[in-house]
Amino acid sequence: MSMTSTLLKQVNEQKNASKVTDIKALVNEASRVIAPLGPLSAFAARHPWERMEEQTFDEVADWLRNTRNVELYPSTSMILSAKSRGEIDEVFLEMSLQRWLNSSSFNIPRKAAECFCRYSLEMDEVPDNLLASPELEKSVKGLGSWKADASGHFPIQPLSMYKEHKAGGNVASLLDHHVIKWCKLYLDDSQAGWSMPKRDEGFYRSWQRLIQHDPALSRDQRRSLRNWPQKADMALEVALSALKIPQSEIQTYLEGHLLSLPGWAGMMLWRSQQSQHERSLLLEYLAVRISMEWALLKPYLPVQKKYLEKKVQIDSLVAAWIHCGGLTFKKWLKMSIDQQKEYLTFAYTFNERVRKQLCLEAWEQTYADQLSHKIVSNQHVHNETKPALAQFAFCIDVRSEPFRRYLEKEGPFETLGVAGFFGLPIETCELDSHHTHPSLPVMHKPQHRIEENSDENELKQYQQRKQAVESLSYTFKTMKQQALPSLLLPEVSGPWLTIQMLARSFLPRKAGQLLHSLRDSWLRKPDTNLSLHSAEETESEVSLGFSDEDQVKYVRQTLKMMGLIKNFAPLVVICGHGSKSTNNPYAASLDCGACGGASGAFNARVLAALCNLPKVRKALSDKGIDIPEETVFAAAEHNTTVNELKWLYVPELSKSAQEAFDCIEEALPKVSQQANADSISQLPTIKTRLKDPMAEAHRLAEDWSEIRPEWGLARNAAFIIGERQLTQNCNLEGRAFLHNYNWKQDPDGQILASIIAGPGTVAQWINLQYYASTVAPHFYGSGNKATQTVTAGLGVMQGAASDLLTGLPWQSVMASDEEAYHAPLRLLIVIQAPREYVERLLDSDKVFSQKVQNGWVKLATVDPKGHWENW
Repeated sequence: MSMTSTLLKQVNEQKNASKVTDIKALVNEASRVIAPLGPLSAFAARHPWERMEEQTFDEVADWLRNTRNVELYPSTSMILSAKSRGEIDEVFLEMSLQRWLNSSSFNIPRKAAECFCRYSLEMDEVPDNLLASPELEKSVKGLGSWKADASGHFPIQPLSMYKEHKAGGNVASLLDHHVIKWCKLYLDDSQAGWSMPKRDEGFYRSWQRLIQHDPALSRDQRRSLRNWPQKADMALEVALSALKIPQSEIQTYLEGHLLSLPGWAGMMLWRSQQSQHERSLLLEYLAVRISMEWALLKPYLPVQKKYLEKKVQIDSLVAAWIHCGGLTFKKWLKMSIDQQKEYLTFAYTFNERVRKQLCLEAWEQTYADQLSHKIVSNQHVHNETKPALAQFAFCIDVRSEPFRRYLEKEGPFETLGVAGFFGLPIETCELDSHHTHPSLPVMHKPQHRIEENSDENELKQYQQRKQAVESLSYTFKTMKQQALPSLLLPEVSGPWLTIQMLARSFLPRKAGQLLHSLRDSWLRKPDTNLSLHSAEETESEVSLGFSDEDQVKYVRQTLKMMGLIKNFAPLVVICGHGSKSTNNPYAASLDCGACGGASGAFNARVLAALCNLPKVRKALSDKGIDIPEETVFAAAEHNTTVNELKWLYVPELSKSAQEAFDCIEEALPKVSQQANADSISQLPTIKTRLKDPMAEAHRLAEDWSEIRPEWGLARNAAFIIGERQLTQNCNLEGRAFLHNYNWKQDPDGQILASIIAGPGTVAQWINLQYYASTVAPHFYGSGNKATQTVTAGLGVMQGAASDLLTGLPWQSVMASDEEAYHAPLRLLIVIQAPREYVERLLDSDKVFSQKVQNGWVKLATVDPKGHWENW
């Protein structure tokens, strides 16, 4: 009987002998430690710890430190830099310290404890000469038996981490190399010339067929996997049994393997959520990985289980008391052994993690205090308000805040904030495209498909021109991937590519404009219409267009969400937002952070068109929302890289709407100039004040060597839900998501609940992705853009075989190698409403209540009288 057959028999006997937990359920539970990772083309901000919020932020931070050596608090250098900039008020730091001392139990004098803690919070390292002094060696004698109560043991998984292989290093690194290879082969998005054989049978079955021919494995390793189970779940159980993993530790073991390559595992998780065909893909991934682990470890089995034990350096604790606690060696030696142990216990308890935790809390409280002063003082500023000539609905994105502020200064304009998909659960299909793209937050599924249509004759001509462009691109790619044609390709394409390279390098702005102009002139995309009206009843989950009822429902919902149900201006502009950059793998991350890299432009156009339909307006009027006849809705796109507003849809205007349009056109150049001067001055590459910020913004967008075309959502810190008057005169420095809300129009609290569940969740995900990429860039970031390798058409690696990197690049959060630009603060949610509204929200929304209680977000309110309250 073969070894594989023996293992199968043992697994079946175990199942018959006792109740064994379903392996699929264990995989599902283990997946909580990773986040789904979509491809770069559909980049969406992700909360790395979304399924761990039942634990507190501090508990998750401790768990990651103990199991993966990942630190979730800001580094010492970040904290010291924040202190030097005045972002951490010593008053709030002292308050945090006092709260900690009051909640802790210790048996040393309070004054001594406070003295030690205050000095330690200065983050001053113990001098080397003190650590090496002879007096220190004498001071620790007799303390060898002291142990910290919380020292503990922490299991390290997987077992392959503890065995050396012939090439040096542990078996786990060799295992990672193999798994990355198979993941790239399976997940390749039409980048490779040859696809993985039998790929349509699934990841595990394809691997199981091919692994026995893998020359990278030894003959014995290939032979051991030759008769491996045909089904992934059975293979996983067999591998775990062969490694002798106890039933009680299987989930922890699976978590360890998922955290070994969280990027590739996250991509498998994301794919498993996209289609029924691949729903078991994460289980297949673990079956492949742990089966290969068994094959690599087989000569060494059984592997002795090892633990990581926290070793306490007594001499460093004594030195800390001498350095920070105002003690001398003479005073220390006069203490009894029991007293010395109490002092050591306190120093061990007030460790680096606690110090960073207190500093983070003070940093967050300082920001909240500064924001409250801006908002509360603004309540006493009474500007003369004139009827708005135009109203603009912007996405809540933090980059909209400066643009809105400058726009409001240039005329009688009113701006509103709302989620950038404008409440439309749609997927979009552009003219002559065979693919659709969800255009809504990734936590939702589209319910309607909206297509672009055009005149049949114009469409045919456009298709011919587009096909010519695509044929050239396809031919170029095909020649690159073929052996003989690739030899001819440099001769054919060399002159053209050389000219393009020189132009892109030395005249990036002009070259970019010329190339765009040539493409647009050739394609000449015709005017298009949108399929707004549902053609027929369908059983499909996604219907083409909207029914009459849906049209009214979505328009009404969105107008109520943005608080625009009366006092309509002659022109209402729905502003989607997108970005523009060249040669940037993370280009999609600069578009809507919630919608998988989709611009909000298409949604803006759809909503504006719906709002102009006479039957929609008539139905809205019946429901109490009267839109004046002279009011016209238009659509535009706010390009955040160059801070320009591009018109997308401008229907026939009424006389007053035309007046508003002309006024906007006159104001926009100045607004763009001011907004660009503001944003570009924050970039570390800009050392002097620019004469033409607009020109520089366009250069950044078109320069193919530019690694930081804009800052994106860096430094985001707050989500403010309230009327525009609350923040209208405040310079929020592009750090706040702004969502309009009028509690007087929301008696049952349903609008507030929807804002928290939708845009509030999106803002938190964005905030925590920036947070994670800043504090733990080696684990949750994606490294330096200059050294990234785009792989499989999906994501980026560092080098040829690394994990698929999950977070933001270094250039999105760091001003330099030493200085962080993003301030890693947890999101502060500010709600303008009576206290009872927020209490009702916390009582009814247990998910949000858990986020607040467990420290995943911070909460503050502004009551009707303008009083600020931290919760």
